[in-house]
Order: sequence, then structure tokens, then C-alpha cells
Amino acid sequence: MRLDWLTLAGFRSYVQLEWEPDPGVNVIVGRNGAGKTNLLEAVGYLGSLRSFRSAPDHALVGFDFDQAYIRGQVTSEPAQALIELELRRRGGRQARVNTQRLARTADLLGHVRFVTFLPEDLDIVKRGPSHRRDFLDATAVQLWPASHLDQADFERALRQRNAFLKQYDRDEVTLGVWDERLAQAGGKVMARRARTVDAIAGHVSSVHADISGSDASVRFEYTSGWKGELDPKVSPSEFSQRLIDALGEARKRDRERRVTTVGPHRDEPLLMLNDHDSRYHASQGEQRTLTLSLRVASHRSITDLIDRSPILLLDDVYSELDPDRSAALTRSLPEAQTLVTTADPNDVPLEGVPWNISEGRLGRR
Repeated sequence: MRLDWLTLAGFRSYVQLEWEPDPGVNVIVGRNGAGKTNLLEAVGYLGSLRSFRSAPDHALVGFDFDQAYIRGQVTSEPAQALIELELRRRGGRQARVNTQRLARTADLLGHVRFVTFLPEDLDIVKRGPSHRRDFLDATAVQLWPASHLDQADFERALRQRNAFLKQYDRDEVTLGVWDERLAQAGGKVMARRARTVDAIAGHVSSVHADISGSDASVRFEYTSGWKGELDPKVSPSEFSQRLIDALGEARKRDRERRVTTVGPHRDEPLLMLNDHDSRYHASQGEQRTLTLSLRVASHRSITDLIDRSPILLLDDVYSELDPDRSAALTRSLPEAQTLVTTADPNDVPLEGVPWNISEGRLGRR
């Protein structure tokens, strides 16, 4: 899979940009604030309809514009797709694929598969469970694009149930309806998480061994208050029934606290290194190696599933690594179209086409 060309207009710092990246490695060099991350963000948005910085759509529109446009052609042999996106400052967006307007922008998902490597990835290991939940859910969308709809359904049902719990008139029948909707979507989310961990687990230990040079064991654990678990054989309907039962048991507590206290949104995935919680029992170097291993493993998992190599987006990652980890990561990277940004080209031990970015302009060095 590769991005053949990209054009931007009114997107972030770019007034206008036209770019034809090399199908191999592209090394994008520029000072801090030059727009390197903005460029990768635009490519990521083509494939996920969301900013990997968690920015809302209106924040992606340049200060002097009412709309932003992202257009790109992606080849996934033997097919090609022309993707056109319009983002509006006042809300709303439109998407077209091969000039056909999509009834649902979510139908765009799956045309561009990619894996990001970001300096903030360390949060997946170091910080709270929401970061690991987000990692699993985002990876699930790259593996199975329909996961996006399941996650959106769950988040919508959760908001509506919580809003109902805050009301003074909370009858049991209506609450039961929200329980059903939440459980139906939540069962699908949990099943996808279990399958995602199963897919990654087939690669993460070997990748970690390659990068770290050690034989340390790496695995996920999953703590849940409603019998959510990392068993890929459990069906979505079985998970839904477990969640229905747990919501019934928690109903009194939920009424008192006026919030939903059990469900996939409260679960805690743990990343274990040698059977110890890596948040507390791994050095920062070991934690960084774990995050790199997760990203490489997720790329290999997607490649296994679709038989194509997703695009790699590496945003200033090498500057955070010591020479040994830098070399080990380079050896572990799969063959794929790669877009890597850096302020100093000497930090990047990859051979590829060099590009210079400055004041919203991108050209060969």
C-alpha cells in the first residue's frame, strides 16, 4: 500500500501543498514548527478520519480559512482510490472516494491503512488505562474498519445512559433500554479488543526480543469489573450478556453516583514485562522499547490480515532513542512506504529520499 500523491489546502499551516512521496522511505527534514507533524497528520486523517493528536476537526482548518481540503491517491494493488475530504471550521465534513460522495464518512475507513510511531507513544505504557484502551481500539479499526461503528455506538449509548442517570425522573423501563443498547455495542467492542490483543500477541514477543536483545516475556493482562477478558473465542453476544448482567448488579450504585460504573470504558488493560506491570517495574528505556514493539507488532498483524503492508508514519521518533535502540528499530521496521520526520537528518539511520520542509513548502533536498 502506498500514497501516490497528496494535496492540501487550508490544512493547519499549509495554504497549499502538492506532494508526490517516494514509494519507499521518505525522510522529511525541518525545524520545529515547520509543519512536519501536520503533514503526517493529514496522511493519518485520510486513513482514520481523526487526528492522531486528538484534535477536533475545526482545529485542523487553517486560521485564515473556513474549510480545509485533503486529497490523495492511494494504491493498494491492484486497486487505486482517489480520496477527497473537506473539513469545515463550523462543523461537518464531506468525503468522496473516486469522485463518489459517501453517504457515511465512516465508509472511507479501510482505504488507507497506516501505523504511527509518535513520541507520545510512551504514554501507552506509562500513563493510565485510557491510553491502552485507545491503543487497542485504534488498532482494531486498522484491522477491522467496521470497529469504528461499534465504538461510536458504544460511546453514544454511554453518553445517553449517563445523561439519563443524571435526571431526577429515572424509570426502570427506560434505564433497561439504555442497558440493552450499551451492552450490545459494548460486547462488540470487547470482542474486538480480545481479537486485537490476540493478533498482536503473535508478534510482540519476537519483535521485543529483536529490539531489546533480551528474552523478556511480554503480554497483556485485562482487569474488568464485568467479566471482560482477552479470550478471542468469546462471542460478542456472550460479552453483551455479561455486560447486561453487570449493569443490573451495578444499577443501585450507578443511580447513586449518576454515572455508569462498569463497562469497557472502565476496563484496565495492563502491559506485563516478565509478569510485572510495566508502568512500575520497567525503566523508561524498557518502556520505550515496549511501545516500539507494540507498533511494529501491530503493523505485522495488519499485514497478516490484509496481505499488504500499511504505510508507516514516524514522527520525530529517532530523536528520542539512543543509538542502540535506534539501530534495533531500523532493523525491525518492515518493508513499507515510510514517512519519517526529523529536525536533524543525522538522527535517522534510514536511507531514503530526503525532503526539506520550510514555511509550508516541501521540496527535495
